[in-house]
Amino acid sequence: MSGSTFGELFRVTNFGESHGPAIGCVIDGCPPGMALAEADIQPDLDRRRPGTSRHVTQRQEADRVEILSGVYEGRTTGTPICLLIRNTDPRSKDYGNLLDTFRPGHADYTYWRKYGLRDPRGGGRSSARLTAPMVAAGAVAKKWLREAHGTTFTGWMSALGEIEIPFDSAEHIAHNPFFAPNAAIVPRLEAYMDALRKAGDSCGARIEVRAANVPVGLGEPLFDKLDADIAHAMMGINAVKGVEIGDGFGVVAQRGSEHGDELSPEGFRSNHAGGVLGGISTGQDLVVRIAIKPTSSIRLPKASIDRDGRPTTVETHGRHDPCVGIRATPIAEAMLALVVMDHVLRHRAQCADVRLPLPPIPGRAPA
Repeated sequence: MSGSTFGELFRVTNFGESHGPAIGCVIDGCPPGMALAEADIQPDLDRRRPGTSRHVTQRQEADRVEILSGVYEGRTTGTPICLLIRNTDPRSKDYGNLLDTFRPGHADYTYWRKYGLRDPRGGGRSSARLTAPMVAAGAVAKKWLREAHGTTFTGWMSALGEIEIPFDSAEHIAHNPFFAPNAAIVPRLEAYMDALRKAGDSCGARIEVRAANVPVGLGEPLFDKLDADIAHAMMGINAVKGVEIGDGFGVVAQRGSEHGDELSPEGFRSNHAGGVLGGISTGQDLVVRIAIKPTSSIRLPKASIDRDGRPTTVETHGRHDPCVGIRATPIAEAMLALVVMDHVLRHRAQCADVRLPLPPIPGRAPA
């Protein structure tokens, strides 16, 4: 199957199925000499894993990562790093009624039409469970970028269904199941999800993720723009239907006099562009937002067809996230980290010898 490898110099090949014995990835291109252990990767997997609150799927997966290759005496060797995550709690019987029917909103029909067969257990290869290996790979990229450039990644939920979540402080993000940057709104979010689950329905979400201390000069001016690769990565996340860079669709109502980010010797005076100009990073924060559709697996009956083309009704059972966006924040962070990591290595390969008399200006001018 093509389309399972992401990146050029920092290449991640994803493998496995939702209800197979294991899922994982192979990272090729990680620079040698970095200290790396399972403990460096596990915290991000713990943030993404299922069963962590009543608001997400109750599938109980520990998502313990195993490093099978590419590390010797605690350091990366420059050879392929194989990361394995064993599946321990699949319930394939929950999908027995879907062998001959197609769930509306899922990849069941398109996957079957493309390949001529499909694995109905938890969505098989199309499952959001396959984001776990990307989170593991992203943790490796995050560590290298932090040590080499001081680059950090922070994500949060900015909307749950129709509820806007005002940003208060990043300190709140790690202390609630929604990755919400606002503690005061959490009770409202919990009540909203409880009512949604009781109704057997689902909702969408908006996630924002930012990268700080990004090197200047990442990306190419034509087909390998940094923001184009970011959009490609984000659209590769299950259920993502929209991506914004910087002010995104908000630029439609802006004037040029407002949108253009002014430069000064002290730094940029605004960041409407989201840290990318002409496809190349400015050194400002990368600002990305993604729109996640409502979960398609709901208890409410929906019309569909079977493999013989006859009309039928589908009721989805099993364990599902009423809002897949609740666990999407670490996934978005990981995919952004993989893009930045790949572009840092590509920039180093071609432009490491470029020298200019003027140092980069700060990403933000003092207030």
